[in-house]
Amino acid sequence: MSAHDQLLVVIDPVARRSDGESVRIAKDVLCGGAEAKICLPEGPEEFARALARRGSRRPVVVGDDRALLRAVALLHRDRWLGDGALGLVPVGASVELAHSLGVPEGPVAAARAVLDGAVRRLDLLVDESDGVVLGDLSIPAARGPARGATTSVTGVWVWDTCRSLVRTLVRPAAPPAQVVRTHRLRVEADGVLLTDLDRVVEAVTVRAGDGRAEVTVRHGADTEPVKARALTVTVSGADFRYRADALITGPVRTRTWTLRPEAWGLTLPAVAGAEAAAAGAGS
Repeated sequence: MSAHDQLLVVIDPVARRSDGESVRIAKDVLCGGAEAKICLPEGPEEFARALARRGSRRPVVVGDDRALLRAVALLHRDRWLGDGALGLVPVGASVELAHSLGVPEGPVAAARAVLDGAVRRLDLLVDESDGVVLGDLSIPAARGPARGATTSVTGVWVWDTCRSLVRTLVRPAAPPAQVVRTHRLRVEADGVLLTDLDRVVEAVTVRAGDGRAEVTVRHGADTEPVKARALTVTVSGADFRYRADALITGPVRTRTWTLRPEAWGLTLPAVAGAEAAAAGAGS
């Protein structure tokens, strides 16, 4: 990676408030290795404007999983993802998605990967409203807001800030016991019917795989799950909510997700990128 690279470093406000020291370290490493313009948005509109005005600079997000999702969604709608690559330094309370994608832990290692790493092309699930899924999709949602509420990329901004501040002051209470929720859903994978409304569905999971979405429908503990690999997955039925990565969406009556292979690029450590490329070539 050339030291003359021009970066646009967008630092999420939740990251600044929850872990200012990690943010400072990441900024120092990035500015020491490349020409970097630092943006400090205070809300979703400023975050979007900063990315929209990136010019020829390579965008780098310093923030948690929700900041990553927000950036990918915005860049997807801007139709930039297919040509460019995003850099990420995970900072915040929820960074499991970032690490599952191969981004290293710690601000120094992650910033070094942005400067010296290799681009890995990743699959993307996109719904008909231009919503994106980077990792897992699940129905029913494992956790969600109050009944009747809808959580969106914009709507979680204030909630993220409040929750991050509270976590620094109090120890979180033990989670309540999970109650199994069921639905009657119609699930189709590339037009093939996996289950219909006459059967109770306990869970549906969809995950972007190697060029196909991996779909699993569970009817209960005593029944073998139904599995399929497809490019398009459609779920319909009574009002349902779904969890896409870190966000809860719904209720909706129908939703179709289409897999777009290698639709976006993420800069990862060079070794991890080479291993991933070799694995893809051998599959």
